[in-house]
Amino acid sequence: VQLQASGGGLVQAGGSLRLRCAASGLTFSSYDMGWFRQAPGKEREFVVAASWSGVTTYDTDSMKGRFTISRDNAKNTVLLQMSSLKPEDTAVYYCAARRVSSSRWSIWGQGTLVTVSS
Repeated sequence: VQLQASGGGLVQAGGSLRLRCAASGLTFSSYDMGWFRQAPGKEREFVVAASWSGVTTYDTDSMKGRFTISRDNAKNTVLLQMSSLKPEDTAVYYCAARRVSSSRWSIWGQGTLVTVSS
């Protein structure tokens, strides 16, 4: 079972990035998929999730307007489109999987670094 995150990089404030998470070794449609992030010196925090059926949950309203999650169950991928990025969005972004009806995010990717310059 593997989650492979990609798409991070350096972007100027106000810019956009799209992160991609490719899943393998699991029945993708049986899992909720989520994105988390960990900024330097801070704890990892929840960003957004998409249930197996595509219902989305955001951590805060501020992210809801700037971050969009989508998933393609046929391709076993989940995307995180980020726009209007701010320096405080700088973090390592992780994708994670949670079996439907479970409360625990049990599968984690390796993370991809997003750096937003001011």
